Amino acid sequence: MRLKSGDAAWLPAYARQVHDLAIRYPMLSGLFTNEAVLVPVPGSAPSAPRIWAAERLAFALHGVGLGNSLWAGLERRFAVRKSATALNADRPTVRQHYGSFAVSMCSVSTGPSFEPVKFVLVDDVITKGRTILAAAARLHEAFPNADIRAFALIRTMGFVAKIDDPLEPCQGEVRWSAQDARREP
Repeated sequence: MRLKSGDAAWLPAYARQVHDLAIRYPMLSGLFTNEAVLVPVPGSAPSAPRIWAAERLAFALHGVGLGNSLWAGLERRFAVRKSATALNADRPTVRQHYGSFAVSMCSVSTGPSFEPVKFVLVDDVITKGRTILAAAARLHEAFPNADIRAFALIRTMGFVAKIDDPLEPCQGEVRWSAQDARREP
């Protein structure tokens, strides 16, 4: 999959599509404002020299004029099981994701020099929302007054009989419910 591999040739095209959709859909234009600091959600393992798909996507989105700046201050301290290769019951929990995340203040030099008021977590794919919920909780811990939102290029939907427009954006929420993440829609 081009997205998961962080394909440098395709990500700018995806970012341009998001930019064009942001012009037509207020929910996206309101997300990627001039105050928004884009924060890529780390992959399942600490990424030392490797750039992961969400980080490449965040760079591409910023490259087409979405958001104010980028900040890679959310990091994985240790690996969790990769959701894409695990059965549903074996996927990492919100607590496992949360425990593996850390906010690195030394990374602030690549972001704003003040405490941001709006973060947009950027991820490539959202399934249940566990990773994004844990990332938002960890970021909220470090920046309790910030408005924290999320953007995923692709959302999995399970079996859907008919999809009218696969590029139509949707706005939803991910919340803590029954000891797990719950995403609507």
